[in-house]
Amino acid sequence: MSQSSSDTTQTAVAPRRQLPSRVAHIIGYTLWLSAAFIGAQFLVVLFARILISLGVPVTSVSDAALQTILAALSYIVALIVTILVPRYLFKLHTTKKELGLTRLLSFGDIGMALAGAVPYLVLTFVFVSMAQIFIPGFNSSQTQDVGFQNLNGQSEYVLAFIALVVLAPIAEETMFRGYLYSKLRRSSNLIAATIVTSMCFAVLHMQLNVGIDVFALSLVLCALREITGSIWSGILLHMLKNGLAFYFLFVAPMLVH
Repeated sequence: MSQSSSDTTQTAVAPRRQLPSRVAHIIGYTLWLSAAFIGAQFLVVLFARILISLGVPVTSVSDAALQTILAALSYIVALIVTILVPRYLFKLHTTKKELGLTRLLSFGDIGMALAGAVPYLVLTFVFVSMAQIFIPGFNSSQTQDVGFQNLNGQSEYVLAFIALVVLAPIAEETMFRGYLYSKLRRSSNLIAATIVTSMCFAVLHMQLNVGIDVFALSLVLCALREITGSIWSGILLHMLKNGLAFYFLFVAPMLVH
């Protein structure tokens, strides 16, 4: 069965700090992860453009294959920068316990992920309804730009599925509900760590309707992280959410035609 939260986040809470130090800790880690997340995408795109300028046939592969490769590289670079750079430059170590990766996936994680889908859907409905009331011109149905356009053939659909439904949840849960959430829990309470992590996750999606949706998702993912002491159930719920989005973005329109 999954470990309790007392085995992970609560025992990792550092001695109580003064408020300014705690605020600086929260802001510092949030900005660091945000910079790593955005900077990794910039570096990978820059690297691809340099290769093209040198005559390397980067564009000879399909758009889906290229997008998948770029996405994988972006996540790898982001994880390296987020976790390893502070370790070697500033001796700020991040343990497997903090990342929520001290054990393997269990059947309990599957059940928790399925259970978490209910509050996620409820929260999304509530937040979207509030946005429609209080935000003028809010468009809840605006399509998200996920980087994959005009997919052709089974192989391209498979590549898009791998990038969006497999790689993204694993990398993002490791970074946000693993790294960031655990770091924030060391100097703040459950509510503060959850809200800040979820706000950061929402803002980095850079689209209002998507941000509201993933904010609701992150609230549940943080709860699962706290309850289980692991990110596995969060990864599964994140995969389920992205899988449904993948179906409606790519599969359903194809079936209509």
